[in-house]
Amino acid sequence: MSATAEAQSPQQPANKKKTRKKVLLLLALLFVLAGIAWGVYWFLVLRHFQETDDAYVAGNQVQVMAQVSGSVNKVWFDDTDFVKKGDVLVSLDKTDAEQAFEKAQTALATSVRQTHQLMINAKQYQASIALQQTALAQAEADLKRREPLGASNLIGREELQHSRDAVATAKAQLDVAVQQYNANQAMILNTSLEEQPAVKQAAAELRDAWLALQRTDIRSPMDGYVSRRSVQVGSQIDTSSALMAVVPATNLWIDANFKETQLAGVRIGQDATVVADIYGDDVVYHGKVVGLDMGTGSAFSLLPAQNATGNWIKVVQRLPVRIELNQDDIVKHPLRIGLSTLVKIDTTNADGSVLATSVRQQAAYSSNALAIDLAPANQLIADIVRANAG
Repeated sequence: MSATAEAQSPQQPANKKKTRKKVLLLLALLFVLAGIAWGVYWFLVLRHFQETDDAYVAGNQVQVMAQVSGSVNKVWFDDTDFVKKGDVLVSLDKTDAEQAFEKAQTALATSVRQTHQLMINAKQYQASIALQQTALAQAEADLKRREPLGASNLIGREELQHSRDAVATAKAQLDVAVQQYNANQAMILNTSLEEQPAVKQAAAELRDAWLALQRTDIRSPMDGYVSRRSVQVGSQIDTSSALMAVVPATNLWIDANFKETQLAGVRIGQDATVVADIYGDDVVYHGKVVGLDMGTGSAFSLLPAQNATGNWIKVVQRLPVRIELNQDDIVKHPLRIGLSTLVKIDTTNADGSVLATSVRQQAAYSSNALAIDLAPANQLIADIVRANAG
């Protein structure tokens, strides 16, 4: 038994070494295969993706400002409140605007009456011309009868001279009447009452006063959420005062700041995926590259770097890339301006351009919420003109 044990003992370490060698070779082969697989995957897939976590949600921040000055009576909404396009956000005291509106109505009525008087005067001046023409004809007839009598010394020279003076006076009075008529015509020029300049000016001033009264209610230009409210009840504001901001929950985008070394293959139109820190990896937003900014962040900073001063140190710059998000994704998972995100761009498709080459044909943003229909003001003007036209 001892001889057999001694014969087996040298074989056991040899078997262990062989087994260990096989395991190590197998592990080495596995690592090599994994490295080759990763290299192939990187060459075929990963090298076409550029990724950055220096990316943030951006959007429109619509500043709400007054169009007229006044004192704040009411603030209808506060921060985080949702508002619809056209909702009244702030109401101003209407007393001054109502007074100006009343004055404008009175001024229009006065202008209509005065202009109407000028138009009536035209007929009066025409009658005066006819009267002076008759007086001149009568004076000329009297002179014509007296001239033969004067030549025959049947009447005195003084009487004949009086007749001649009467003709001259009648001509002068006719000229005065004609000039008065012409001066009056220069004011009205055969134009209708509604189209007279004085009436139109007073009507325009009435429209301005009516608009100022309407604008004492400050409205939201679009749907969104109130943010950064600074207006307070009782404040005296003017047209340069920023009252609050309205931030739409739609039309948000991502400003992704890629390193300049990552942008060689980035083109407009390439697909991108976005993961927001607020939701984590479970929510993935889809979007497209819509443009690359024309300058780095440092170039557009308040104090840009002066690299020619002698103490320059090269730093890899970052260029903002704008990612337009799918609106359906935003509706399902709302975002807020300033949130951090992780952006990955698929650069496989290199058909797009680096810079935009087409000109936008429509307005990037628009709103008709602040437009005011002038139909009520025009109807009021027509009523005042009709009531005072006589």
